[in-house]
Amino acid sequence: MPSTGSDRDIPRAQDQLFKAPGGARAKYAALIVGRPGWTALITYELIMATQVLPGALGLAVRQLVYPWLLGSCGRNVVFGQGVTLRHPHKVHIGDNVVIDDHCLLDAKGDDNQGIRIGSGVFVGRNTILSCKNGSITLDDGVNIGFNCEIFSAGVVTVGPNTLLAAYAYLIGGDHDFSDPTVAVNAQPRKAEGISVGEGVWIGAGAKVLDGVSIGNRAIIGAGAVVLGSVPAGARAVGVPARVLGARPEGSAGQA
Repeated sequence: MPSTGSDRDIPRAQDQLFKAPGGARAKYAALIVGRPGWTALITYELIMATQVLPGALGLAVRQLVYPWLLGSCGRNVVFGQGVTLRHPHKVHIGDNVVIDDHCLLDAKGDDNQGIRIGSGVFVGRNTILSCKNGSITLDDGVNIGFNCEIFSAGVVTVGPNTLLAAYAYLIGGDHDFSDPTVAVNAQPRKAEGISVGEGVWIGAGAKVLDGVSIGNRAIIGAGAVVLGSVPAGARAVGVPARVLGARPEGSAGQA
């Protein structure tokens, strides 16, 4: 089951920006850099300026300097053009990883673990890994397609060798909307987390909502909206997703 994080502080972005103490530099550092002081800010700005460098030169420079910002970084990690890091000291990356063009790795939070990416992981172009005081773990061999988003206000884990097709979303947080007299945006936020097992295939455009567990080697059909947990080896399709039962041995088809 997902790790419960419903008691975590999940602030609104505008509150973090406008109600935080200090001037513009302090607010920028709290929201983007994650560390106070001029040295951290200047280092961050100089290194992030390399994200615009094109071609082989840009790849080589970013491979050299991006690890200086990260909590840890393994060998042979490729950062495409336009890759943005926020609170990068809480981002940990293994060996032989590709972060494709225009991805965002946002490990923002006061007491979270941030983002941990295992070895042999591919993160496709325009993908967003976004923490709001939550944590995201991608185990070894995970493959994330283009334009995906993984959001975490609690704990979101993706097991080894799992595949997310393009435009798949894992939404590890929710709003309390129980009071109809109060705007949803003014009501509390909650997060139960998401757990995705080993060897799962999440089809194009599928959305997995907060509190869901997906068992090993399950398949989530394209466009499905998953509201409840899916057993190991099962296939779930539709809106809302329905579990069709275990896949037969040697089965093939499109997610």
